[in-house]
Amino acid sequence: MDKKDIAYVISALAIILVIAVVIKPLATGQPINTGISLAQPPTSIPATPEVVYANITSLPTTTPPTPVPTWNGKASSVGFVNPATYGITPTQPTLSGTNITYTAPNTSMTTYATISGEYSGTTQVISIPFPYWELRYTIDPATSIMASGSPPPSTQITPTYGEGIAYSGIQGSYSVVNPVFTIQVMDAGDPNRIVRLITPPGGINPALWAGITPTVPTVTPRPKYATIAPTPTLINTDPRPWTEKFFEGQRSYYFIITSQYINSYKIEIRVPTRYIGQY
Repeated sequence: MDKKDIAYVISALAIILVIAVVIKPLATGQPINTGISLAQPPTSIPATPEVVYANITSLPTTTPPTPVPTWNGKASSVGFVNPATYGITPTQPTLSGTNITYTAPNTSMTTYATISGEYSGTTQVISIPFPYWELRYTIDPATSIMASGSPPPSTQITPTYGEGIAYSGIQGSYSVVNPVFTIQVMDAGDPNRIVRLITPPGGINPALWAGITPTVPTVTPRPKYATIAPTPTLINTDPRPWTEKFFEGQRSYYFIITSQYINSYKIEIRVPTRYIGQY
């Protein structure tokens, strides 16, 4: 190979080197790699901040909370203020409501059955299908016998109402005349259960029922040693008729009546009228 050929080879190698090192990086946006490392600038060391000490002359003091006063046990009076104090504009309220029509419940009572008589006896079974009922009774004691103090020669005991247990006549005499009247309410479904034993409250005393109570009128000036006689005032305290209330029902009952020295008696079984047709 002569010198001319060698020059061509060196020129070709130089062109290839220029393309690879300079032109290609410029076309791709990469830095030119010359193989020579550049020195990095020295990293700066941050300076240590200067510590400034404040001149503290005194520490802050904490104020203790004010104690809440205790109640002295006396009620305080709360007054009124202007509503504007709280940002309230007073307005006249408009009254509105619904018209409610109230119908009072019917509290009347209706007589369901009656028992009347003079002597002792046991009634037939009566069914009371209502959950509440009342037994109202009244008696007429034999006042003439009480006044005379002589008992009648005999007393007859018979049933008083419908079918029942019949008793034979009982003959006898009595040493003391005291009117007696009791009503024994029996559960027909359980003959051993006495529902209630009823006697007139306070006993039978027509003289007490008359209620003659002496009263003293207003004193007016009178001569010395003058006396004022009390004037009796008649007050009616007759308790008849008596009423017994039963908050049980919807079952059958029968009644055992004991009557001594009674001219007559009448028993009414009453139920609320509003129950009629509901049971």
